[in-house]
Amino acid sequence: MQTELSTQLGAEHALFGFTPFPAVAAALTRAGGFGVLGAVRYGAADDLRRDLDWMAAHTGGLPWGLDVVMPAKKVESVTEADVEAMIPEGHRQYVREVLDRYDVPDLPDGQDGGWRITGWMEEVARSQLDVALDYPVKLLANALGSPPPDVIERAHQRDIPVAALAGSPRHAERHKEAGIDIIVAQGYEAGGHTGEIATMVLTPEVVRAVAPLPVLAAGGIGSGEQMAAALALGAQGAWLGSVWLTTTEADLGSRALTRKLLAATAGDTVRSRALTGKPARQLRTDWTDAWEPGQGPGPLPMPLQGLLVAEANSRIQRYEVEPLLGTPVGQIVGSMNSERSVQAVVDELTRGFEAAVARLNGIAGAG
Repeated sequence: MQTELSTQLGAEHALFGFTPFPAVAAALTRAGGFGVLGAVRYGAADDLRRDLDWMAAHTGGLPWGLDVVMPAKKVESVTEADVEAMIPEGHRQYVREVLDRYDVPDLPDGQDGGWRITGWMEEVARSQLDVALDYPVKLLANALGSPPPDVIERAHQRDIPVAALAGSPRHAERHKEAGIDIIVAQGYEAGGHTGEIATMVLTPEVVRAVAPLPVLAAGGIGSGEQMAAALALGAQGAWLGSVWLTTTEADLGSRALTRKLLAATAGDTVRSRALTGKPARQLRTDWTDAWEPGQGPGPLPMPLQGLLVAEANSRIQRYEVEPLLGTPVGQIVGSMNSERSVQAVVDELTRGFEAAVARLNGIAGAG
């Protein structure tokens, strides 16, 4: 599964894996793919530095990257407290009512309220970048469009290519104009924030729109056959995220959540604003249902919603309140039926890819 892009980046396979877990990213890199560690959950630079130290020590000099969340346009600096003050009391009361309905206990005294989605703030993302550039990062990806021009320039000065996610050809064209090196065409099937266009339609449209820039296909991909399809559509590789959630190296922090993922079908996900305020595909739960139109006050815009529900999500996960327990995940969840190592997943992907290519070669030969 080699392409010009994977060769350029020093990876054996054109298999790029986004994950919030350092152990998964490192294992993918060691297995011949290209692990990309998501930085948005790191509020403190020291925590990110600790895990990048670990990545550098466990990847054997093989390539890996970092994914940040940084808006292209600079916004007025605000603190987390400033944002907190914008949350209406009615929304806070609604959260309390939902949690009380399911008898969700409070966190113990002194227990941290959980990940507060502060990585979206420019000052935090820039501190993450300052840390990352001290390490042998081989790719910088941005999950919120093109990063600011000075960030692209800083990466290019260190010969680090920059990737950006796009949900439409128009988004992809803007990335190209901004100087982005690699476009990740993320389809509707993907977990997390995603747009309205399916991967099969989006990928060739983006390939045509930004040629000759390399494109990675993302969204609902979890098999070697799908990777072969992505390359047939003109992509230079595939960007996988959800499929790593049920690997043995992943640390979801909840066995109940792992069981729910393993039992879910492709129809058990929903695009909901319940988590961050922007449409994000995730497991459908009673919690996402509570934020559907007509239920309660409705979700707040990003980033207010993320801050509003941070502690609630921590409580739900800590006490494994199954009706409310969920996570961002794509429609490929229906094929995630067993816990396996990252290496086992990569082996299955490569076998499936080879079988698909052999079938296509047989069809071409028969013609």
